[in-house]
Amino acid sequence: MLISHAMEDGVLHVALLRDLDVSSRAAAFLETEALLLAHRPRLVRIQIPTADPSPASLSALTRARRLCEALGIPLTVVGPVRTAADRPPHPTAA
Repeated sequence: MLISHAMEDGVLHVALLRDLDVSSRAAAFLETEALLLAHRPRLVRIQIPTADPSPASLSALTRARRLCEALGIPLTVVGPVRTAADRPPHPTAA
């Protein structure tokens, strides 16, 4: 499985589960395409797993953007979710 998804209030939330490589980008896009055509959401939100996506991940995102544009569906791409453990500590006031 390359992506996960959820449909909420007309928004299709798609998450790439890992950074894609050349052999997985087409499959990830086909999964995304099938979801778009089946659900016809009013908005699509794609979450990428890394702040520095691979060229293959960017290619899949570009194809998804083109499809969304053709269907008239706005697309938002967001970066990885940071947990409290991932965040740098707040500077302390002296």
